[in-house]
Amino acid sequence: MKGLTNREKAQLVAEASLERAAEEVVVLDVREVVSFADIFVICTGRSDRQVRSITDAIEEAVVDRGERPLGIEGYDEGRWVLMDLADVIVHVFQHEVRRRYDLERLWSDAPKLDLHIEENGPSNGRTLAR
Repeated sequence: MKGLTNREKAQLVAEASLERAAEEVVVLDVREVVSFADIFVICTGRSDRQVRSITDAIEEAVVDRGERPLGIEGYDEGRWVLMDLADVIVHVFQHEVRRRYDLERLWSDAPKLDLHIEENGPSNGRTLAR
């Protein structure tokens, strides 16, 4: 994204997901464990409709900053959407799918990033999973 660091991009993604009531938002610094991305943002929606809504909000936030995702997979089913934002990869899951694939365990060597989102900011006071 133009002018945004990968951390700023992850923050934008996290805030957009929280605006649509995403749950369990986790941001992993995967630079030392994978070669294809710097950051994974993982979050959960309660239904296929909410997963798509979260994805739409993230895409809108990215487009508003002058960029387009390189790819979006899984949108039609709405169970696990993968969005490729170059150095940031976004995973939006339904609960049972997230538990099944357990990416946090799979990438457990990657440290979690602590993004601070203002209490009165776009996240409406929600916080990221720690």
